[in-house]
Amino acid sequence: MPDMASIIPKDRTVAALGEVWASLDGLLRDLSEPDWTLPSPLPGWSVQDNVAHIIGTEAMLAGEPGPTVEIDRDASVHVRNDIGAFNEQWVASLRDTAPSDMLARFGELTRSRLATLSAMTEEEWNAESFTPAGKDTFGRFMQIRVFDCWLHEQDIRDAVGRPGHETGVAVDVVLDEMATALGFVVGKRAGAAPGDRVTFALTDSGVVVRELHVEVGERAAVVPALSGPATVVLTMPIGVMTRRCAGRVGPDELLDQVAIDGDLSLASKILENQVYTI
Repeated sequence: MPDMASIIPKDRTVAALGEVWASLDGLLRDLSEPDWTLPSPLPGWSVQDNVAHIIGTEAMLAGEPGPTVEIDRDASVHVRNDIGAFNEQWVASLRDTAPSDMLARFGELTRSRLATLSAMTEEEWNAESFTPAGKDTFGRFMQIRVFDCWLHEQDIRDAVGRPGHETGVAVDVVLDEMATALGFVVGKRAGAAPGDRVTFALTDSGVVVRELHVEVGERAAVVPALSGPATVVLTMPIGVMTRRCAGRVGPDELLDQVAIDGDLSLASKILENQVYTI
């Protein structure tokens, strides 16, 4: 097992995957065929492409060989690295598949994956694994899968104008995964100084439902509680936080939904540098 391995609760994470896949299935069943062709917040990807990406990753995890599709990176400006090229192979290979067949494939694959994950032992779940964030445990990889699948569900919901699934165990797991990057966002990207203390107060229907705290010492780290008054508190809906961290919207697009209490300069640097996903 790698140093500083993440021990992620298995039952809760598998339940979160089941929740997000069920929510996606219900959403997709209500879409018309033209809905599947609508552009999503991800440049270059339609609603169907988002589904293809989820199918491709889960198929890979199930041991299926990847498609042999050549990707022209020069013609695909949204493909910026090797992981992006891998994702694009699955997306391109499924682009002409009928929505009904996509939905059937999604349902079959996610049901199979849930059965496989549920049957895993704790030893297998906590074993060392490749993840998009580097070497960690297989459980951490599955926590990242909750994050990724839920974000793509939101991409689809934004594309078709059907908001939803903003509470539940999947969202709780998404925020757990996002918290792992906030030290990097505040310290490295935003350049917060030693002694700075930052709170992200995340709301649902105007009520704060989760607080994430970052304190800067020799390095910035997420902490259970701040040791003193916050240098700045950033209050925003969960959906604003997730969309900004994933680069779905620009730093100025949702500012009217962000309340700032404290150091305006530091707040501005954080909001401008929130994006950390691939």
